[in-house]
Amino acid sequence: MLFHKVPRHLWRDYSWQIRNRIKSLEELQRYVRLTEEEVEGIRLTQGLYPLAITPYYLSLMDPDDTEDPIRLQAIPRRIEVDEEAQSAGEPDALREEGDIPGLTHRYPDRVLMSVTTFCAVYCRHCMRKRIFAEGERARTKEEIDRMLSYIREHEEVRDVLISGGEPLSLSNEKIEYILKGLREIKHVEIVRFGTRLPVLAPQRFFDEELLSILEKYSPIWINTHFNHPKEVTELAEEAVDRLLRHGIPVNNQTVLLKGVNDNPEIMLSLFRKLLRIKVKPQYLFHCDPIRGAVHFRTTVDKGLEIMRFLRGKISGMGIPTYAVDLPGGKGKVPLQPNYVVGREGNSFLFESFTGELVEYTIDELI
Repeated sequence: MLFHKVPRHLWRDYSWQIRNRIKSLEELQRYVRLTEEEVEGIRLTQGLYPLAITPYYLSLMDPDDTEDPIRLQAIPRRIEVDEEAQSAGEPDALREEGDIPGLTHRYPDRVLMSVTTFCAVYCRHCMRKRIFAEGERARTKEEIDRMLSYIREHEEVRDVLISGGEPLSLSNEKIEYILKGLREIKHVEIVRFGTRLPVLAPQRFFDEELLSILEKYSPIWINTHFNHPKEVTELAEEAVDRLLRHGIPVNNQTVLLKGVNDNPEIMLSLFRKLLRIKVKPQYLFHCDPIRGAVHFRTTVDKGLEIMRFLRGKISGMGIPTYAVDLPGGKGKVPLQPNYVVGREGNSFLFESFTGELVEYTIDELI
């Protein structure tokens, strides 16, 4: 078992996890027997798509399995930067960059605040891989003030998503500065954090000061990012439980990733485990056409196959919305299998979850 000699009090310390991130080829080789493609990938991605893995997340990896789902998400491979990969996709396929650095106003009633480029782990499939090369920096208070000023001037904005990078990697003081600023804007009703820390470093939520800050500025929602059943651990469950006890709901947004979770049984296991720890599966996202991450993309048919498989095997609250985020910032489009086989007037022929054909007639008086 990796890191079994680390004392419990250090293992449960978020700061220790961040200070001891594995960030180099030499460090990683102490724990994992790397393939030639991974060695080359780590060297070639330096300065463009860097490496960083918390000891906690690395401990979930099978060091002898080259196709381990944690390994695929965390360790660079040559395919990220080869000629074909760099000619496919776009750095900012969803057109997030706007006039105000860090602020995206795509939908009429909500905005995205990107407050840092820092991540506990640099996930290889990240939709914002373009920011990795910027180094690890947080937005200044002046930059945050410009975002707050924009939100203040646009009264149609009622929902703010705070993301990054990893927004909850900011100091408690800076998190409270942002939340206080938002709560002083009367038309802002909902504040959400897009964070993968429940997966990558759940120890962050063992900090009672942070939890109290989040509760103080309620309603706060957490959108997190479990992609595989192996990520649903006892520590992740404890982190979620602490959030819930402070009145902070947790939703999950899984990304469909080739080789990681593009399997109906794996997805069913993931969503069952999430429900057990009281996390709502909200979205299953089709992997975006991001340069350096296109090798993770599957077909849409694969996603529809998974959605059809889930129906009838898990309660409705465990079935996420399968969605494609359209290129060019055109927004999300939900997709689902078609269960209407035929129609004649008010009579419909449906396919049930068991595959049976069922005729259903709508009363004309309705």
